[in-house]
Amino acid sequence: ADGYYEYIMAECVYSTSDYSDMVFLNSYSFNKVVDVQFNSTVGKYVGYTEEGVKYAENFNKDQAIMQQLKAQVDTYCRPNAQVLDSAVRDKA
Repeated sequence: ADGYYEYIMAECVYSTSDYSDMVFLNSYSFNKVVDVQFNSTVGKYVGYTEEGVKYAENFNKDQAIMQQLKAQVDTYCRPNAQVLDSAVRDKA
């Protein structure tokens, strides 16, 4: 099928049980190519395509959004990981 495929993906990535290595990623992709991504470890958006670099420059200017994204590890990732991890451990 012809057409375009654009999507945004938010991920919480970690490998330790205490979540000390947890990273929040927010990626914008077009036709399976990541254009721009926020990484909580880096603390800003990084562009991976010509268009993505432009997006990153604009996104990084909005300090209110940047502060909110930087806090996502503690406000979104960690609480959800704790709930999901305990549900899995209780079933094991």
